[in-house]
Amino acid sequence: MKFVSIVGARPQFVKAAALSRELRKTHKEILIHTGQHYDHNMSDIFFSELQIPKPDYNLNIGSGSHGAQTGIMLKDIEEVIINEKPDGVIVYGDTNSTLAGALAASKLLIPVFHVEAGLRSYNKEMPEEQNRILTDHISKLLLCPTDTAVINLEKEGIREGVKNVGDIMMDTVLYYKVLAKETTSLNDIIDKYNIGTDEFYLSTLHRAENTQVSEKIETILNAFETLNKKVVLPLHPRTKKIVDKLQLNLKNVVVIDPVSYFEMLILLENCIKVITDSGGLQKEAFFMEKQCITLREQTEWVETLNGNWNRLCSIDEKEIIDSINSTVLEDAQKDYFGSGNTASEIVKQLENYYI
Repeated sequence: MKFVSIVGARPQFVKAAALSRELRKTHKEILIHTGQHYDHNMSDIFFSELQIPKPDYNLNIGSGSHGAQTGIMLKDIEEVIINEKPDGVIVYGDTNSTLAGALAASKLLIPVFHVEAGLRSYNKEMPEEQNRILTDHISKLLLCPTDTAVINLEKEGIREGVKNVGDIMMDTVLYYKVLAKETTSLNDIIDKYNIGTDEFYLSTLHRAENTQVSEKIETILNAFETLNKKVVLPLHPRTKKIVDKLQLNLKNVVVIDPVSYFEMLILLENCIKVITDSGGLQKEAFFMEKQCITLREQTEWVETLNGNWNRLCSIDEKEIIDSINSTVLEDAQKDYFGSGNTASEIVKQLENYYI
């Protein structure tokens, strides 16, 4: 069969790496890169490092407002789907690329298959939450990563085509963490980014509710400045511009360029804890058995909260400091996300759909 897969942002590249490798064993895949993440450190390096097939189409959409970006994607993806005439369209996660791809396919009566369906933070102010809900309600196969995701869909009356296939990112972490060690060392990363220490917290910040409110990002960085170890903070170029405008005298926070996926895996394995507002990194921290402090009021990955492996934290300087310094593990991890064979299970479900 012939499938069109749509990616546009770093987390989707990581997920597509696992599924494309399995899907192309028996089927034809046409890969569309919308260009939502477009600079080298956020896009090209992931395709080369993870050995993702070169996109058949790069739409080069770039940045823009949510409406403008999604609208241009919708138009351009529709043209590709009309040209390629696939049996189905695969979308990942919760970005504008996800929603645009799902809408374009659905309006052309092409089945939509949503990888990572059923996630809910129950905060509709998040653009990602709106994208998830709308995509799920027009998908024919809802490929859920957890039992919780299945239950979320049941609450919304979605029961047909719902499958718990496990988490595709588990496949990716298990596969690539071995390769990462063969090609990258912690010392190489420390030297490359001038980190200056091998004891550090690892942080990422990118959500608009944290980065586009100057008081919030200043509160977060002030909290980081008081910690007893350095905070390594890879920043998206857009977020770095916001931080630079604040003109803070950062001594304990090491701001670096976005890192490759292999470098992130090495940093994850060697950090003290993770501090993030990213959904994907919460989960990757869990997979790598690292405690995570999530700078949000809600998380779509509620399983990671069990046993204090992940802790939600308001944007308050004292609460951030206390959460990082005092979080105690209460329980061992449990198997919530499958066993690392999600890609093959997804391919099986795609095939079964046409029987």
